[in-house]
Amino acid sequence: MYTKKRKAENCPSAYVNKNSYADGTKEGKGFHMPTVSVLTPIYNTNHAHLRACIESILNQTYADFEFIILNDSPENTELGQIVKSYNDARIKYVCNDKNIGISASRNKLIDLARGKYLAIFDHDDISHPSRLEKQVKFLDANPYVGVVGAWAHWFGEKDFIRKNPEFDTDIKIRLTDVCAIMHTTAMIRKSVLIKNNIKYEEQYTPAEDYRLWGQLMACTDFHNLQEVLVEYRWENTNTSNQNRRRVNIVHESIKMQICNKYPMYRLAFERSLRRIRIRLFGKIPLIKIKNKWALLFDCIPLVKIKD
Repeated sequence: MYTKKRKAENCPSAYVNKNSYADGTKEGKGFHMPTVSVLTPIYNTNHAHLRACIESILNQTYADFEFIILNDSPENTELGQIVKSYNDARIKYVCNDKNIGISASRNKLIDLARGKYLAIFDHDDISHPSRLEKQVKFLDANPYVGVVGAWAHWFGEKDFIRKNPEFDTDIKIRLTDVCAIMHTTAMIRKSVLIKNNIKYEEQYTPAEDYRLWGQLMACTDFHNLQEVLVEYRWENTNTSNQNRRRVNIVHESIKMQICNKYPMYRLAFERSLRRIRIRLFGKIPLIKIKNKWALLFDCIPLVKIKD
């Protein structure tokens, strides 16, 4: 539980004057400033998956949002036709003149966003209807939290629920080992990025999200809602699967930087490993480390472990 009250953040992004969208929509007096900007980059996206993605946002119980879809595969004009087929003024379609890559595209989406909250959403996933409503409600009530994520149900070639820790300290401890906030579930307070001049960094693609969380650790608090709010599609065509070797290399680089900068979080993580069961052949519980004792079959003390 958080007991310390913190001063609510101002949102300078709400006062930034944007030039225009690709469809000619311009900012000016009388234009509504949405609370949420849903940011979705697309790249040669499967048509059925794109439709499911779009419709999951248009069917949200929370309606005060803009939905910016950026096409980074400009030669694929069919994607634009699909997006424009939805007669909804909240959709803003933008097409790059040329392919600029995922990190640059994500930064462009942030620059275009007018909302004070940025809902990150990948092009082949599905948001539950109450996702935006629940995350907006949480950020409104907790001004010291700059990033709120949620659990995700992985479907397709894998089927399980990806769960991450709930509270800030636990999330930061886990960030010394893994990306403890699923990017496609995240909603970010835009002012935190602006005030700290933090953006996605191309050299860390395709683990640019893990790098972003590492950069934000010193700037704000994190939180994960303890429920599934996104359906995450897992296929061999996913970018992370196609670039697995690079993902692993970049991930370890980011992890090392976080551990070096936050050694106490890493120490807390390593100590937590003492509560993990050691399993024989990956199936039979053999030894458990508990209260500095190595227990055989979780009950027979074998040896006391010295610090």
